[in-house]
Amino acid sequence: MAKTHSDMPAQRQKRIPLPVLEAAMVLTWSSGFVGMRFSADYAPVYLVTLWRLIALSVGLFPFVAKEIRQAARLVLMQQSCIGALAMAGYLAGVAGGIQLGVPAGLAALIADLLPVGVVLISTCALHQPRPASVWGGLALGVAGTLIVGHAALSLGSAPAWAYGLPVAGMLSLATGTVWQQRISSRNALSPLATLWLHSLVSAPIFVLLQAYQGGIAPIVSAGFAASVAWTAVLATLGGCGLYWLCLQRSSSARVTGVLFLSPPVTLVWAWAMFREPLSWLMGLGIAVSGAGMFLVVNRESDQAG
Repeated sequence: MAKTHSDMPAQRQKRIPLPVLEAAMVLTWSSGFVGMRFSADYAPVYLVTLWRLIALSVGLFPFVAKEIRQAARLVLMQQSCIGALAMAGYLAGVAGGIQLGVPAGLAALIADLLPVGVVLISTCALHQPRPASVWGGLALGVAGTLIVGHAALSLGSAPAWAYGLPVAGMLSLATGTVWQQRISSRNALSPLATLWLHSLVSAPIFVLLQAYQGGIAPIVSAGFAASVAWTAVLATLGGCGLYWLCLQRSSSARVTGVLFLSPPVTLVWAWAMFREPLSWLMGLGIAVSGAGMFLVVNRESDQAG
């Protein structure tokens, strides 16, 4: 059977080694937390999030319109539900916690426990067994993350219930990730079309969230425009887009396990942009997280082989 035009991008993507895609994913995924901190100086977090979703919904449409028109209604319904969980639920939880006073570092630390959430959901809810090496790798990853983020473990001044928002956001993304992995490849959209649909269904949710707090009109300023551009291009198009692309080529345990490297990369972003200090303890945490990631990735690669 001859290859269709829509098959060609997928074939080109498979020529890129998976570790290269994963490295790019970690780099751009980590930029999201720094972008959130940057944008907080110019506008409410929900307002920036709303307009980044609007920008992506409008900007990506010409590139995915044909695929969306040809997609089955069931596929669009499934992806809409996954998008509400994986994008709207995740961003609302993490950004909402930060907006209520949860320290950004602590919110990022909770969000970076995504690999644990994915493995717990797939193991407990779907009865997918995991070998001891994966659990050991997850334990090392958590330990390294805690070492790297030890300074972020201050409670801040948020109400007690607000600390549950980043946890809920992380679990929402974990649920969407496991759901996405269970969908047949014949019922999946391309990563770009997936990202567009997730942005489209998430935008109205943030219209409601922001309208409850204030106006939804964009702020006419260079800082607001830069915040929207940073989070839309790097964090969402880069980080989220590569996340779904990597999930098409590997297991959820491996892809989320690689994200254990997100906290140290976030620290490097913060050092480069805000001159936040680095320390030898952070280096130790990076090494421990890296060992945990290696165990998870190595085991998942063996199973795939």
